[in-house]
Amino acid sequence: MNINTTLTLHDLAGDLSRFWELSGQKIDLMLRDYDPSQGSPVFTVNGKYSTRGWTEWTEGFYYGSAFLQFDATGEKGHAAEAQRLTLERMASHVSHIGVHDHGFNNLSTYGNWLRLQHEGRLPADHVDFCELAIKLSGAIQASRWANTHEGGGYIYSFNGPQSLFVDTIRSCRIVMTAHALGHRLMGENDQAHSLLERALQHIESTAKYSVFYGEGRDIYDEWGRTAHESVFNPNDGRFRCPNSQQGYSGFTTWTRGLAWAMVGFAEELEFLQTRSDEELASFGGRAKWEALMLKGAKATCDWFIANTPTDGIPFWDGGAPGLVHLGDWRNQESDPFNAHEPIDSSAAAIGAQGLLRLGKYLGAETDDGQRYLQAGLTSLQTLLSDKYLGIDPTHQGLLLHSVYHHPNGWDNIPAGQKVPCGEACMWGDYHIRELALYVDREIKGQPYYTFFGCLG
Repeated sequence: MNINTTLTLHDLAGDLSRFWELSGQKIDLMLRDYDPSQGSPVFTVNGKYSTRGWTEWTEGFYYGSAFLQFDATGEKGHAAEAQRLTLERMASHVSHIGVHDHGFNNLSTYGNWLRLQHEGRLPADHVDFCELAIKLSGAIQASRWANTHEGGGYIYSFNGPQSLFVDTIRSCRIVMTAHALGHRLMGENDQAHSLLERALQHIESTAKYSVFYGEGRDIYDEWGRTAHESVFNPNDGRFRCPNSQQGYSGFTTWTRGLAWAMVGFAEELEFLQTRSDEELASFGGRAKWEALMLKGAKATCDWFIANTPTDGIPFWDGGAPGLVHLGDWRNQESDPFNAHEPIDSSAAAIGAQGLLRLGKYLGAETDDGQRYLQAGLTSLQTLLSDKYLGIDPTHQGLLLHSVYHHPNGWDNIPAGQKVPCGEACMWGDYHIRELALYVDREIKGQPYYTFFGCLG
């Protein structure tokens, strides 16, 4: 990346104003034309949102986007639709025992709704309802548990007990929030399990097995790279190998997985500041967890900065084979229409929030803090440009040039192009809105936006 060291939050105010106007138009277009009964909207094909069965992990991003739009603009119609659709369609996600994505679906909906009630932005007539949904979702997520040989454990992915996904670090948010609401997981013979302990152990496993630190784990070990999946022997909990479901390989870095880790570590560092020393003492103490999360956050953010084109938008995988045909791509601007490998703007939207949060955590007065802050703003400025926003009024997508599953060939390749481009995805649209809201609130001096803001 070529980090813009002079860019400020306020420099983006005009772009953000235009962004929210465009964002509202896209939400209205979806509410008018998309029928939720056909399934969760996943990505666009020739500008129209379509489904793609794997799991229904994107539905909460659709309704959550309307909550974020209301938060930014005060448009009551968007809040009303978000509440209606959450009530009508999200209950099955709360009780879903077969997925690792509760922190995606349910904090985007019930969490945002609860936060807006506590902030006095929406009537506080569903507080208990939203709190109960978050408690249950957090406990159910924590119940997908596999023990490691070393005595820790992890929330296993939809692949089964052998599988730890790097992206699941962001589902730890709902486990932590449920804990903060006073909940716990009850098991056989009424055994109680601490949700905080399970979240911390999952973060530790992610930091140990999903993130590399240049310490010689294998010949592809370098500071900050991530593996999408870590595979364990489910019989004894021993780690076996890195793998990838959506990246090029277990020995390359799928950048959206990297981005989930970037923002996950940074957000959970923020949450750790809300817990007392006494509470953390029984889990090894604050210093242990701060050091572990900070190392993971800095490593992954550093890898992003070092291996992303100059304008802050990465390719879908840092080891994708077609990159060899693109020359010195790290020192060029991103080109979504190149003939060899797709860009993934959704990874930038997710990762930029991690950069900004880590910079905020470290402090703008520190060299590292300033570097991460400026890198996040650099990516955001590019994302807010016509190069990446869906300015076509007939296109349902907000953030263009994202990728879902390139190895499976799921993403649309428009006529005349060689790689997927020009399309949007529901998680990309949600996270560019979340990123914009984060910065908007900072500019306006509003309460700092966190996932645990729903605690009141």
